[in-house]
Amino acid sequence: MPDHMRLILRHAAYGGVIAMAFIGALLVLNVGNLWHLVTHTTGGPLALVVMTVFCWITFGSVQIGIRIMTMGDDKGGGGTRAPEPLPLPIPLRVETRR
Repeated sequence: MPDHMRLILRHAAYGGVIAMAFIGALLVLNVGNLWHLVTHTTGGPLALVVMTVFCWITFGSVQIGIRIMTMGDDKGGGGTRAPEPLPLPIPLRVETRR
């Protein structure tokens, strides 16, 4: 498997772990009476699956985005490019017309 695909899948999995922890915290802390809604309604398990999938997509995308945006920092130290030479002024002769 190519390295870039492995990187994307690995960080999507990291986001999935964070999403599962987030959903678990929502259920344990009973935010918005979510535990009761999931366990005592007929559509509760389906709603839990949908919420988990959407959170997985969200947190996975954030993890992938963070990793891709910080890839330039892997080299460290900065570049060694020579500075650009400054342009020299060119004298021009201006004649005024009257």
